[in-house]
Amino acid sequence: MRRDVVGASGNAALPGALHAAPGAVRVRLHASCVQLGGVGVVLLGVSGVGKSDLAVRLIDAGALLVADDQLHVEATAAGLLGRPDDTLAGLLEVRGLGILRLPYCRVSPLGLVVELERRPAPRLPEPSTYTLLGSALRHLRLDPLQASAVAKIRLALTAEQVV
Repeated sequence: MRRDVVGASGNAALPGALHAAPGAVRVRLHASCVQLGGVGVVLLGVSGVGKSDLAVRLIDAGALLVADDQLHVEATAAGLLGRPDDTLAGLLEVRGLGILRLPYCRVSPLGLVVELERRPAPRLPEPSTYTLLGSALRHLRLDPLQASAVAKIRLALTAEQVV
């Protein structure tokens, strides 16, 4: 098992700031996060939009849980890092099954922000970035209920976008 992966019975204590203040280096987001191919994928959206459900599908496709519901983000010289909340580390709420304990990643470099919206995305969107704590991350808007959602996230991480 990798050193940054904690087994289902592990625990992590990671304090974080509740809100980002000007010049802040940490923020806590209402978000889920998985690591796919060594890159943290932040899933943002309103409560009930499908963040945890999409995280389940990404995990089923080989991703590793970083955080569900609460994500601590820290700005470092190397870029943004995501960590689980100390009380929720390794826990994933799966509608219809309950709260499950899973292996998880204690810290992940962040590389993609996916904003979840239950409406069709533009057919040919302009490339965009999401700025968090002064750093720009690749950005994608996506309907989490689309059957292709997991594949689109994989492509956003690996394929070159042609304007």
